[in-house]
Amino acid sequence: MKPRSLVSIDDLTTGEITKILSLAAEFERNPVQDILRGKVVATLFFEPSTRTRLSFESAVNKLGGKVIGFTDSSSSSVSKGETLNDTIRTVNNYVDLIVMRHPIEGSARYASEISTVPVINAGDGANQHPTQTLLDLYSILKTQGTLDNLNICMVGDLKYGRTVHSLLMAMSRWKTSFNFVAPEELKMPDEYKLYLRNLGLDYYETADLNEVINTADIIYMTRVQRERFSDPMEYEKVKNAYVLHDHMLSETKPGMKILHPLPRVNEISTDVDANAKAYYFEQALNGVYTRQAIISTLLGLK
Repeated sequence: MKPRSLVSIDDLTTGEITKILSLAAEFERNPVQDILRGKVVATLFFEPSTRTRLSFESAVNKLGGKVIGFTDSSSSSVSKGETLNDTIRTVNNYVDLIVMRHPIEGSARYASEISTVPVINAGDGANQHPTQTLLDLYSILKTQGTLDNLNICMVGDLKYGRTVHSLLMAMSRWKTSFNFVAPEELKMPDEYKLYLRNLGLDYYETADLNEVINTADIIYMTRVQRERFSDPMEYEKVKNAYVLHDHMLSETKPGMKILHPLPRVNEISTDVDANAKAYYFEQALNGVYTRQAIISTLLGLK
């Protein structure tokens, strides 16, 4: 029997998502447990990462497990020409679960199909980032008290941003309305808009953040990702398209929260950090509890 992996948010039913969020709340109340004693988790990061990798490692360590892996493919046998197939088939002999980030879309699905242990997708190109989505859902639920009937304003790189793609797919299970704020070059891809239309969910597109900022329950900021652009001039044209400042928040909803998958460059001014509506650092902490819930669920420990 194939092990249960998490490659896309669509791998989970709505009921399973709800259970993981409930389990994350349990881990937040009691984050140090010994349920992974004797278990080894591999973190294979073919792309750089700070929060995702460290929060996974923190999650495993707090549960009594061990972590092995690499943080840069140049320090692995990939630099010698080893294929992804051979890397996965080798590493799965050593561990109980694999966490993988890779720049190529579809790489995580491929890894899950050949691995003999569960694979967690920690981001594959511009495609999906399901564990970020689950921690985003947990953050939204904690701050809004519900996932129903919310207005989500997504800002910045909506074309290449895997976090917004995954979050859209997840929040579409509830009665969510969306505002997409992006320059023409970085608009939400048509396939996601068609997906919402087929579900009968509302969305609105604009290039002007001020036009919709006061309607939002959640403002989800994203950085413009230099690494996704083959032409440096195209990046320079859009890198400062949106910068959120504290004064822009004066008329926003009292309970509105600002999320960001981080790292930020300059799309959120540091003068926002002291505002009670800024939630991105707490959001990063929620990643530990959510990833504890995901790991323990895939390994059948909870």
